[in-house]
Amino acid sequence: MTLKPTVDERRQLVLARRAVHQPPPFTWRQLAQPEQLVTTLVRLGFLLLVLGVLAGLWVVSSAHLTEQFLGAPIETAGLIDPTRGQRALTPENIERQVLAFSLRLRESDLNLVRGTNPLPRPFVINPGEPARFIAARLASEGFIVDADLFNLYIRVTGLERHIEAGNFMLAETMTIPEIAEALQTALFEEDLVTIPEGFRAEEIAERLAEKNIIEPDRFLAAVRNPRSLSIFEDYDFLQELPPDAGLEGYLFPDTYRLPVLAGSPELVIAPFLDNFAAKVGSDGLVGGASGISGRSLVTLASIVEREAVMADERPLIASVYLNRLNGACTADVGGNYLQADPTVQYARGTVGNWWWKPQRIEEYATVISPYNTYLNPGLPPGPIASPGLSAVEATRNPATTAYCFFVATGDDGRHVFAQTLAEHQQNLQMYGYQ
Repeated sequence: MTLKPTVDERRQLVLARRAVHQPPPFTWRQLAQPEQLVTTLVRLGFLLLVLGVLAGLWVVSSAHLTEQFLGAPIETAGLIDPTRGQRALTPENIERQVLAFSLRLRESDLNLVRGTNPLPRPFVINPGEPARFIAARLASEGFIVDADLFNLYIRVTGLERHIEAGNFMLAETMTIPEIAEALQTALFEEDLVTIPEGFRAEEIAERLAEKNIIEPDRFLAAVRNPRSLSIFEDYDFLQELPPDAGLEGYLFPDTYRLPVLAGSPELVIAPFLDNFAAKVGSDGLVGGASGISGRSLVTLASIVEREAVMADERPLIASVYLNRLNGACTADVGGNYLQADPTVQYARGTVGNWWWKPQRIEEYATVISPYNTYLNPGLPPGPIASPGLSAVEATRNPATTAYCFFVATGDDGRHVFAQTLAEHQQNLQMYGYQ
């Protein structure tokens, strides 16, 4: 028969078993043992390293992001604090920190360029186009090397929120930051407009209206009152204009890229005047062999432009008018009358028929106008059209001749020239004018 242990005996048995399996108590003497100390130090060092890396990552990315936020414009000053909540441990802030750190690692790649051609090319952003699509097209059209890096840059800097739809001019030598900055301000929608030599201001206005550049009345009002323009003082060659003079003759003929629906006349007129300054300028209106300068030279050049069809005849036609102005033809003409048909055509011009032509040459004498050079001696009050550079140069340095007359032969715009009235009358009969 086996006796069951008592309660006290069972308690003593349990305590004995626990004593057998319980590890000895920890003492500082055990920590001082070499093998235990090394293990503890390694663990502690690893923990400190991890904490240091995490702290460094937070500090670096936080500083970079802070710089970007502070560099961005505050849209509502006094109401929005760009730094408020920036350090909060939200999913958005954590994502920003990660993106900023990723960009930091690739910072040197931001200055890589796609090519070596510095000439700008057009790039169009459509309304509502996502930033990632814009980045992809920039890469496919040869402006950037890495679309992902561009997308990362504009996200971290916040520039993606301000990219505008519209037209831009970009070059493959621009860096990612330069392109991102350029995309913040769209250029005007533009169109090409060609203004031929010899157009008068009204014809230029109609051509601009056809391209939806500016309303004709608005353009002509500025042309006829140039002192109302904010850019008037910028051009030396305009400062000699009489108080009531307009810009006729100074709207240099050429092909222009102009803004559609221009916000001000200055945006349209400035390219014409800039071109005149570059091609002719104040220096190009003085010092020639003709002896005339300034606005008088532009006025005579505009007449030469309207008369001459062939470039090689411009110096000859200019010589005829200068001979008349200088009194060399007074005996046959009766004074220093130019008797230039285009000046009368200009005076009688109307909408749809800006260069009036009479049925008979005698009708020129019936037009009462200060621009009628059959009735008024000397130059007309001002230019009648926009002369090109060839006409200006021909007037500034004309051919040396004794011609006082010329008449069109009807053969490809050619003219025949004469010194005396008798020779001129023979030419008129020969070519069917009498």
